[in-house]
Amino acid sequence: MTIVSPVQRQIVFYLVPDFTLLAFSSAIEALRLANSVLGVEAYTWRVTSAVEGKVRASCGVSVEVDNAIAMERQHLNSWQRPSMVVVCAGKNVAEHSDRAASAWLRECRNRGVALAALCSGAHVLATAGLLDDKECAIHWEHMPGFVERFVDASVTAGIYHVDSNIYTCAGGAATFDMMLHIIERDYDARVVSGICELALVDRVREPGDRQRLPFSRRVSVQDPKVVALVAKMEQNLTEPLETDDLTAIVGLSRRQIERLFRSELGCSPARYYLKLRLERAHLLLVQTTIPVIEIAIACGFASGSHFSKCYRETYGCTPLETRGQLTNRERSRSVSARTLDPGRDAQLDSFAHRLSA
Repeated sequence: MTIVSPVQRQIVFYLVPDFTLLAFSSAIEALRLANSVLGVEAYTWRVTSAVEGKVRASCGVSVEVDNAIAMERQHLNSWQRPSMVVVCAGKNVAEHSDRAASAWLRECRNRGVALAALCSGAHVLATAGLLDDKECAIHWEHMPGFVERFVDASVTAGIYHVDSNIYTCAGGAATFDMMLHIIERDYDARVVSGICELALVDRVREPGDRQRLPFSRRVSVQDPKVVALVAKMEQNLTEPLETDDLTAIVGLSRRQIERLFRSELGCSPARYYLKLRLERAHLLLVQTTIPVIEIAIACGFASGSHFSKCYRETYGCTPLETRGQLTNRERSRSVSARTLDPGRDAQLDSFAHRLSA
């Protein structure tokens, strides 16, 4: 298929250290396949970062960028001005705060450039103040820390979301779905069908499709009453429900619920509920700088000592020790970067202002 008058789009991918390679490559491949189906180079792209050089993905693969954001700011006043800027992030995104990047993204927004974020990239847009009073999508693993920090943004549970020309995506394979949505907006469903044939994709998911597998498929639970009870638990982590409240939901006695949980999950309802709350607490510890006592309260614990005791029994260390391990790893990464490239510090000082862990 050849389009006589193709839509010309220039896309800039902004790579944050530890970005997710799957999300980035999925976006690039969708654009490449679109060009193949169209028979023309309708989409062009380039890669940028805070500084020139290579950016390491979370899997260890490094990608060399075309230029730094300082050059991209100049491009906003030239024919190389992009149609869209896509923020690619991943692990440890809360540790990367760059004022120059935030200023550039705000300038892009003011100039009418569309913005997109993959995986945890919504964190970068929110830091720049671009998601205030907006709905957005972010990978489920990063949701707890995000919603605690950015109270003015509204997080959806779907795989991607579009709000006022800002596209946010949970990342992974869902990136391909979001890019196909953008390509269909530029062209039509025939082009998207052609891309799917080349990529061996049998269907395009909708924005509201769930990110995670249903609970019943994640843990092979078949009993609908257990599924319903766990869903209710997940919705009430800050103020845990009493066992009597759970029995009223499914119309079973306490003893019947105990038997069901031990049969399906190998533990009591109370133990499983505690596991869910501790998992949320762990994510908040590694993703945010929220005080430990506030995390304890947010996860339904009446005191910091009770929280610390339960956490240590599950994870083998205290909440404060978890924070300390993260600080030590970040310090080691910083020392390694200086060892590999001593001159990089001067560039980082001029372009990046990191938040302490």
